[in-house]
Amino acid sequence: MAITVNIYYTGEGTNAVNFAEEMVSSGIVDDIRNEPGNLRYEYFFPMDDKHTVLLIDSWENQKAIDDHHASEMMGKIALLREKYNLHMRVERFIADENGIPESDIEFIKK
Repeated sequence: MAITVNIYYTGEGTNAVNFAEEMVSSGIVDDIRNEPGNLRYEYFFPMDDKHTVLLIDSWENQKAIDDHHASEMMGKIALLREKYNLHMRVERFIADENGIPESDIEFIKK
C-alpha cells in the first residue's frame, strides 16, 4: 500500500525555490531517493504561486516513512527549512489498491 505525501513549502521571495535547489545540489535528494522504500521524491513549482514549492514524496508503506523520519536526512532537511524560513502544508494519500476505475480510463491519453 503506497503512501504519497504532498508537502507545500512556502516562504518569502524565492526562499522555497532556493530550498529545493539546495536540497538537490547538496545531494540530499539523491540520498532520500536511495533510501529503502522510497518510490518518488520530486519537486514541482505551482504556476500561480511563486512563493511555494510542492514536494511529491511517495513510499512503499508507513514503515519506510518511519525509517526515513528516523534517518539523519531529517536533521539536514530541518536545518534547510529553518535556513529558508519555510512553512509547510501537508496532504497524505494512500494508493487505491484497485487502480484506475474503468470509467476514468477513457479520459487518459497515453
